[in-house]
Amino acid sequence: MARLPRLCLPGVPQHIIQRGNNRQVCFASEEDFIAYAHWLTEYSQKFNVTIHAWVFMTKHIHLLATPTTNNGISQMMQALGRRYVRYFNHTYQRSGTLWEGRFKSCLINASEYLLICQRYIELNPVRANMVNHPADYKWSSYRFHAQESDSLSAAFWQPHPIYFGLGKNQKQRAANYQTLFHGHMDEKNTQQIRKATQQNMALGNERFKQQIEQLTNRRVTPLKPGPKSKE
Repeated sequence: MARLPRLCLPGVPQHIIQRGNNRQVCFASEEDFIAYAHWLTEYSQKFNVTIHAWVFMTKHIHLLATPTTNNGISQMMQALGRRYVRYFNHTYQRSGTLWEGRFKSCLINASEYLLICQRYIELNPVRANMVNHPADYKWSSYRFHAQESDSLSAAFWQPHPIYFGLGKNQKQRAANYQTLFHGHMDEKNTQQIRKATQQNMALGNERFKQQIEQLTNRRVTPLKPGPKSKE
């Protein structure tokens, strides 16, 4: 089956996942996380991609980002991936691939799913039983969004306008953001995010999906199972 062209529209946020090949470790030390964050800053700025949320796990990464060009995400991820592989192979005296093929991604209807997806990303360490609360994990954007002052910052972090809509000041935004993490995340939302990202589709209501299909001339929902028409 032919691979569908990657979806990317300027101004439309995307959820991005990149995994280690065969689920191998991609970050083996604190220095590895620091190096990746450094080059994420460099290449997100070079290719005009805004990073809203992230988590760097031992074997994979998640990003929530908005491009300003049709190929900004791909350019950023390719440059970042190659630069980090060179560093990782040199550091650990290894050769060959590190990443599991192409990164996975999906377009997101921001008004409906942005904060849900952001929560999904920042809960990764909790789901992996690495920490009890997202605030306890250093390499994610949770502490940036949940902070009550402007003292914490990352060079590549630019909160989405929907986040700013959570309050008139940072204290209000942080308090309202923290309430989003009370209780368990809806399993339906979790599965929708995973499926859309894995299949490079769109995450949103039917109107959003129809708009994306009209703009890209490409389907954004999986084909239904069963025999296909020959017409």
